[in-house]
Amino acid sequence: MEKLIVGIGGVTNGGKTTLACKLKKALPNSILLCQDTFFKPVNEVEVGEDGFQQFDVITALDMEAMMNTVYAWMENMTTVHIEQKAPILSENKGPNILLVEGFLLYNYKPLNDVFNQRYYLSIPYEECKRRRCSRVYDPPDPPGNFDGHVWPMYLRNRKEMEKKVADIIYLDGTNSPDELFAQVYEDILREVQKPPRQLLTN
Repeated sequence: MEKLIVGIGGVTNGGKTTLACKLKKALPNSILLCQDTFFKPVNEVEVGEDGFQQFDVITALDMEAMMNTVYAWMENMTTVHIEQKAPILSENKGPNILLVEGFLLYNYKPLNDVFNQRYYLSIPYEECKRRRCSRVYDPPDPPGNFDGHVWPMYLRNRKEMEKKVADIIYLDGTNSPDELFAQVYEDILREVQKPPRQLLTN
């Protein structure tokens, strides 16, 4: 059975999780893995020169554990239970599509290398700040965190990503969830329906 790994990346509050969950629901042969599951404990996340804990950098994530989960799926076609506080693998007949959702998918080369399709959602500063401020986080965002850390790191990470990765499909996160879903869903169906020899496998 061919494996298809799809990345759903982008800015914080850009609509990644909504899109990924809609795809998972519509694709019976898919499972979803969320990068946020792999954040290190709060006390292990460093405080930067900006005075904020550095949650928006790759070192805030246990990427080794994330890659082990991805590789296990690639090898065994096991199911990843993202509902658990920690990723748990259990044996299953296995779907053939792995949806990976997160904010730093393409900045980490080992992870970027496994994707067959890459999507990236972006929204303007004002809309991103509005959405971010309307949500409750654990731990909560300290005052000034969005302008002092979150948005500057988004711009920095995106610039780095654009220098290194070319084959990304950019999506407008201000479009309706249904529009975004329809576009990506059709793309995935076209890829899945290709003859096996045309599917990119890693």
